[in-house]
Amino acid sequence: MKILVTGTAGFIGFHLVNKLAEEDIKIVGIDNINDYYSPELKFARLAEAGISEESANWNQKISSSKYPNYSFVRMKLEDREQIDTLFKEEQFDVVCNLAAQAGVRYSIENPHAYIDSNIVGFINILEACRHNNIQHLVYASSSSVYGNSKKMPLSVDDRVDNPVSLYAATKKSNELMAYTYSHLYGIPTTGLRFFTVYGPWGRPDMAYFSFTKNILNETPIKVFNHGDLYRDFTYIDDIVDGIVKIISLPQASGDKLQAPYQVYNIGNSTPVKLMDFIETIEKALGKEAIKEYHDMQPGDVYKTFADLSALEKDFGYSPDTPLEKGIGEFVEWYKYYYK
Repeated sequence: MKILVTGTAGFIGFHLVNKLAEEDIKIVGIDNINDYYSPELKFARLAEAGISEESANWNQKISSSKYPNYSFVRMKLEDREQIDTLFKEEQFDVVCNLAAQAGVRYSIENPHAYIDSNIVGFINILEACRHNNIQHLVYASSSSVYGNSKKMPLSVDDRVDNPVSLYAATKKSNELMAYTYSHLYGIPTTGLRFFTVYGPWGRPDMAYFSFTKNILNETPIKVFNHGDLYRDFTYIDDIVDGIVKIISLPQASGDKLQAPYQVYNIGNSTPVKLMDFIETIEKALGKEAIKEYHDMQPGDVYKTFADLSALEKDFGYSPDTPLEKGIGEFVEWYKYYYK
């Protein structure tokens, strides 16, 4: 099998490559390594997977020095010509599209970045899949599509017509676009609604990352909605295990309209109150946070709680990393990486 993984300098993509590299799979990764957050961290992830920063030139394929079955190309999803060329040359069997402009709050500041990457980039992937006989497209959606739903747990059968951020709107758009291509062209597509992924090599724009940094530096952390928020925190290893199962066993039974299309929640199904989450980080660090309490942020949601029944039924997905263990692993990595 040959697989394209987009976003391999990103958090989830990096961990997925490391997992897939253990299998008898040829992997090509792409990433544009933008500056939404530290490019140094992205290059460090690549280096950890055997891709040197000095060799990562635009649109040039380089081989990993660590994994003989992994190659990388620095490329933009928006570059339709280069994407088309890559697909024609490589003849992938499966595509896992994790690349996207992430972040709820940044979508308020810079909406065009989300249209470029998440809409234009995704249509380029879909078109390339259409014209190159791709057997299965797995792509990243988000729990953000649920907006401020009052119904819990959040189910893939719920209506998701009221996004509260442009980021969420682009992710819902991806699901609609994928459905259309599954319906029209028979491309098996699987969307994954990720629920608050955390762990080593994570994203610095995520709350747990900034909490850890500020607690260690003895500077205040911002606690939004006065701590009355809940998140379905999901450890990175559990997420990657789920993605690998889905890639290996494509679920193509489709919906009632007979398109080979599926969307799944992929989370932990155990919402944690923000104050309890902060306390877990404090215990792992052995230091208490200085807390500043604030009102709810624009675009944020009150609670996420994944109904995992569909993913459990179809793929045997069962996340099992306790929060204390996951945060402990992250803190250990953070202290190592930032010395």
